Formats: sequence, structure tokens, C-alpha cells
Amino acid sequence: MTLAWLAALLCAGLMGFAIQRGATCTVAAVDEVLNHRRAHRLAAMLEASLWVSGGLALAQVARWPNSMPDGYEASGWTVLGGVLLGLGAWVNRACVFGAVARLGSGEWAYAATPVGYFVGCLSVMRIFSRPAPGHFQAALASLPGPGAFAALFVVFALWRAGPAVLALRRQDRGEWLSQKVWAPHAATIVIGLSFVITLLLAGRWAYTDVLADLAQAMHGMRLELTLPTLLLVALYAGALVGGVTAGRWQHTAASAPQVLRCFCGGVLMGWGSLLIPGSNDGLILIGIPMLRPYAWLAFACMFATVATAMKIQATREP
Repeated sequence: MTLAWLAALLCAGLMGFAIQRGATCTVAAVDEVLNHRRAHRLAAMLEASLWVSGGLALAQVARWPNSMPDGYEASGWTVLGGVLLGLGAWVNRACVFGAVARLGSGEWAYAATPVGYFVGCLSVMRIFSRPAPGHFQAALASLPGPGAFAALFVVFALWRAGPAVLALRRQDRGEWLSQKVWAPHAATIVIGLSFVITLLLAGRWAYTDVLADLAQAMHGMRLELTLPTLLLVALYAGALVGGVTAGRWQHTAASAPQVLRCFCGGVLMGWGSLLIPGSNDGLILIGIPMLRPYAWLAFACMFATVATAMKIQATREP
């Protein structure tokens, strides 16, 4: 195992730790907008995209190989995928980020979410017969003046992260690590940075991509999945460590209805992700920061679907 692999695994674990602490869930973000008239979680998630785009711009200036993944064309399948992704997140009561956080807190029903997602990836083409999506070069790669953008990002990073570092120096590190919930922006800084470092060290990486690739391998496609699978394990291990160290770990037995709900939500999210293609982790951490129109369209459809489902549910409750 190379040093790059070890560093990538450490970053994936740190990403899981931050996901568990930061409440970075699209369903929670929609609930905050609808019921509290605030968009702190949504803004924090979009800030994670900014950290990824800035990191990729720095990599491009440094001529880091294979730092700009390809994109996909937007189509009607993108809209349908976004709707299914949002519906699955609502049924699951958490998006793919939120499912990681809840499993890290000991809610065992959410172990059925990645299983359902995997089944969705296995079955999606037989059900929808979606043609192969068209590729196009990522918009970020063709923007003029990447060096200027990278320089602006460095200024932004110093302004955004500097006060947090100074506050950490004044605060007991053990106390900071044991906090049950981090501020959303603090968590997304860690998520964005750890993700982009993992992407540069290990290549194409989003944890739902690993599940999709495992499903493709079941269909006979020959893929190198050793490192991606280890990264997936490291992500969940980091979430578990986050739950235990924060005192949020509670062994919550899973009932049959909860397991069925999480499984069905995972299936719907798997279908939506491959129709887009990309789940909300891939959209927020790859598609949106690289200015891909299909990612913005899919995330908007997902957000609107979750909001609509919540409003309909609220009208039916006494």
C-alpha cells in the first residue's frame, strides 16, 4: 500500500467524521428552509462545492494529472433522476450524506440504505433502459484565467479558515473533537478539503460511485475496485468514530418498517443517481463545483421534490 493510498484513506475517514458531525443532509437543509426560513445548511453545502472547485483550480494550475473529470449532458433523464433522487431521500428521511451520519450514530436501519442503493444500481437499466449519457468537457477546465481563480480562492480560504484555526488554537482540541455537532460551515470545510485531496490522490471518488461501480462489476464489467472499496470502508469507519467520540452513539434497534423504508429509499436514490448520473454527494462535490449544468438542474429538481413531498405530508398531518 502506497503513501498516497494511506493519505487518501485518512482523508476519506476524516470526511466521514465531518459528515457525522455536521448535519450536512439535503433533507435537513430543505426542512430548515421550509420550517425555519433559514438556509444555513444549504449555504454550507454549496460552500463545500466552492472548496472543491478551488482545490481543483489549484490542481489545474499545478498541472496535476487527471484532476478534471468529465461531465455529462443535461436531458429529460436528468430531471427524472433528480425527482427520483429527491423522492428517495424523502422516503429514507435522509440523503446519502445523512444516511452516513445516522448510521454513524448507531441507527442500524440505515445500513439498509446502501444495500437498497446497490440494488437500485443493479436494476435501473432493466427498468428504465436509459441510453448512455453523453460526455462533455467540464466547464471549470475551460474557464479563462484559472490562475486568477486559484489566487482568489487562496485569499478566500485564508479569510474563511484563518479565524477557525485561531479559535482552535485557543480551544482545547479534545473539547473540539468531542463536540456533538459542528457548525455546518466548519463541517463542510473539512468535507470539501478532504474530498478534493482524496479525489486528487485516488481518482474518481464519491462513495455512491463505489456502490454503482460494484453493481457494474456484478454485470461483468472489469473495474479496479480495491482502493474505492477501502475508501468506502474508511468513510463509514470515520462516521462511526465521529458518533462514538461525540457521545452520540446509541444502539438503536431497527424495526422491519424502518429497514423497509431505508431500503426502498436507497433503491429510489440508486435509480435517480444513475439516470442523472450522480447522487447528491457527486452533484455537490463534483458536478456543481465544476459548473456542470446537469448537476445544477438535478440538484434543483431533487431539492424541489423533497420540499414538495414535505409540504404534502404537512397538509395530511393533523
